[in-house]
Amino acid sequence: MPDLSRLLTPRSVAIVGASPTPGSLGNSVLANLVRHGFAGDIHLINPKRDTIDGRPCLKSIDDLPEDVDAAVLAIPGGAAIGALQALAERGVGAAVIFAAGFAEGGEEGLAAQAEVARIAAQHGMVIEGPNCLGLVNYVDGVPLTFVETPALRLGDRPGVGIVSQSGAMAVVLGTVLMGKDLGISISVSTGNEAASGVEDYVAHLIREPHTGVIAMIVEQFRNPARFLALAAQAQAAGKTIVLLHPGQSSAARESAATHTGAMAGDWDVMRVKVERAGVVLAHNLEELGDLVDLALRAQPLAAGGTAVLTESGAFKALTLDLAEAIGLDLPALAGNTAARLRAGMPDFIPVSNPMDLTAQALVDPDLYRRTLEPLLDDPAISSVVLAIIQTDEATSARKFPPIVDALTALAPRKTVVFAGLDEGAGVPADYIAQLRALGVPYFPSADRAFRALARLSRHAARDQSMSGAVPVALDGLAAGIIPEYRAKQLLAPAGIPFPAGDLATSVEAAQAIAARIGYPVVIKAQASELSHKSDAGGVILNLADAEALARGWDQLHANLAQHAAGMALEGVLVEAMGARGVELIVGARNDPEWGPVILVGMGGVQAELLHDVRLIAPDLSEAGIVAELKQLKSAALFDGFRGSPPLDLDALTAMIARLGRVLAGTPAIREIDLNPVIVYPRGQGVIALDALIRAE
Repeated sequence: MPDLSRLLTPRSVAIVGASPTPGSLGNSVLANLVRHGFAGDIHLINPKRDTIDGRPCLKSIDDLPEDVDAAVLAIPGGAAIGALQALAERGVGAAVIFAAGFAEGGEEGLAAQAEVARIAAQHGMVIEGPNCLGLVNYVDGVPLTFVETPALRLGDRPGVGIVSQSGAMAVVLGTVLMGKDLGISISVSTGNEAASGVEDYVAHLIREPHTGVIAMIVEQFRNPARFLALAAQAQAAGKTIVLLHPGQSSAARESAATHTGAMAGDWDVMRVKVERAGVVLAHNLEELGDLVDLALRAQPLAAGGTAVLTESGAFKALTLDLAEAIGLDLPALAGNTAARLRAGMPDFIPVSNPMDLTAQALVDPDLYRRTLEPLLDDPAISSVVLAIIQTDEATSARKFPPIVDALTALAPRKTVVFAGLDEGAGVPADYIAQLRALGVPYFPSADRAFRALARLSRHAARDQSMSGAVPVALDGLAAGIIPEYRAKQLLAPAGIPFPAGDLATSVEAAQAIAARIGYPVVIKAQASELSHKSDAGGVILNLADAEALARGWDQLHANLAQHAAGMALEGVLVEAMGARGVELIVGARNDPEWGPVILVGMGGVQAELLHDVRLIAPDLSEAGIVAELKQLKSAALFDGFRGSPPLDLDALTAMIARLGRVLAGTPAIREIDLNPVIVYPRGQGVIALDALIRAE
């Protein structure tokens, strides 16, 4: 990409389609530039006007001076291509296209959008849009948009960079953040992204010195690999990316081959990959604003628990319920912290977390400081929430000043959040401003504060270590669906455990294999076209001796003749019957856009029915893999449940790590399905009973 500075920090701007009509696109852009005090040259172009609002107006793009930095096209889409070409010939460095009707408008629109991209590439031109609302640079006062924007300069405080494909959502998010008194550095809507996309603007904001947090609303990443690399760069630069990405409810991608492909939906794969790269995900617009508020305003959140000071016993119980539901750690207060709290409070207030201060602070306002100080000194506490009843202006006047005084005196180096319990209470704006000036976000709802803290706490505590394992390449991998016997031959040398067995092409060979490995055995039909063998009667279980094996052989072939007539088998896999244990499904998917992920779920049917599955980044350390496994709904089984023995979690973790090495070393793999995987009691290992690979 060319340097974006000619678009984002232009010294001169042309408005193609300038108009004197209030409310028109061209007139609104001009009004914004004037309101923001844009100091550069403004060139108006309208063939029917000599002047607009007292400014000279050019008849044609050809009348522009050479090397204007940026042009805004406030004209219909049908005229955009000709205008772009003319602008390029005058050396204009960048353009914003408001008009719609391009890629979203059918074949003709697609062709027009491709022409936009061609012009940009040929002339080294930065083009934003089409079908966008433009941009606002609040650092330098550059509003290249027709949406009326307040003339607010960021000044010397850190700001939020907004990157949104949706122009409307960029405006909405900007309004939300301004309502929280958060500064914005640059807000960009990328629209159809004909010649510049969200990745380009993120790359700029990582380097932009006024941007502390990057807030994104993205419906489709056109270059996921580049975004993941940029997310890692942002993390290294100390800049948090908070992302809202619609599509969580979309149906998972269909797969004819594996359970893994069907259950690892696109949004879920995206989530695993971006969170691994350091991105914080928001689930709705409200949460996006809350997360940005915390990430930008408060002290950086470290790994650790949260302490809650409140003024209601009932709310204390509600907090415990919510914390358990959202995974917010509320550690018990003990040792020196508990002793200091006990010494600073009346006897009728028990030391606990959450702690109910009752109404005592109304008569003893220093109570806020005496309880805050020990909590801020506790190394197990990374954040403190003041969940306060506000009621009205009179009550606020008695509570806020001592809280502000305490925070001023203590100058906390940990995250402190103020959460009102009674949204809508009469709270003078000045009190909220004082809290925010101290780096304390103000939330009108404690529920929202807890949810944002839980999300950022998990982000801070996530396992950032890498496995460090050497990738493993599978030799002799053929394209297409690889049947079970061949998949096992490929995966076994990589350390994936399977039952003893071999491929037979006659009943006599099957009996010889069974005699060697020991009865009882299972036989399974093998063919690339038979990815779901059981559905066609291609699996016969628990054959106890040679005679039973012969009968099973005949039954298997009769079943296939009825359900899959004409299918040519490569043979029949004869394997030892595995002992009973806990069933899991373990799979892998190499997404063509996002890359590899591993899926683990509790039991084939249970995984599909209850969707008790986790997607795991394949480069996680073994400790990170264990942490992910512990988040399964049925994770209690690993530690023993209702008298059952604890399971061999170490062996399962090792299998998953080995599968990750295979994915890393064999990019041609699209999917691997190990279903079921049997996990035995601790020390007895795991075994994969079935395997299937799809490769390209």
